[in-house]
Amino acid sequence: MTKDPSSSALHGVASQRVADILAERILSGELVPGARIKQDELAEELATSRIPVRDALRILEARGLVIIRANAGARVTTLTRRDLEVSYEIRERIEPLLLADSMPHLTGEDLADLRKVMERNQSAADVDDAIALERAFHWITYRRHSTPLLAQIVERVWDTTQSYRRAYMKLAMENTTAGAGRTHDIEQQLLYDAVANKEVETAQAVLVMHIRRTRAGLGRHGG
Repeated sequence: MTKDPSSSALHGVASQRVADILAERILSGELVPGARIKQDELAEELATSRIPVRDALRILEARGLVIIRANAGARVTTLTRRDLEVSYEIRERIEPLLLADSMPHLTGEDLADLRKVMERNQSAADVDDAIALERAFHWITYRRHSTPLLAQIVERVWDTTQSYRRAYMKLAMENTTAGAGRTHDIEQQLLYDAVANKEVETAQAVLVMHIRRTRAGLGRHGG
């Protein structure tokens, strides 16, 4: 029997909707690493069948956000300390390449967006705002890239480490000192200046410094 294309399309839309909802819950910290995802309960909550839920989990598995085990169901991905170290080693190597690819093509509008996000980030007092603005800042600098493979790798690493980065940022904001906050602001200003002046090597160096400092902070606080 030939499948109805419209039926397949509807399943695809439903699957993506479920995937988007689950991804938001994972990235926001509502679903923590190791949390079990119960397909029946999720299907009932979202008023859908198990098929879109199952397909959504496969989408998120491809993004690295969930792990599916036969006869054990699906859980939010858990990273070991070594996993985090490797993830940040990847960031140190890949993100400077993505930045260098994007920088020559950034426009005046891009720089204006970057400055707005930087200024908002400097006064962010809520961890959810801070992590969203931090991510937005970096992705504006990458938005003119022409290397989708690099961007996909970077986005996957950002997604899989976000729960841990969020926990670290929350702790850091609760126990922050003026000096610690100032360091972050200086790093962003240095990166902005290098990007605005098209100084690729300087921008790459500042980016690596920032990633290494975050990596060290995650290590000190147990990931």
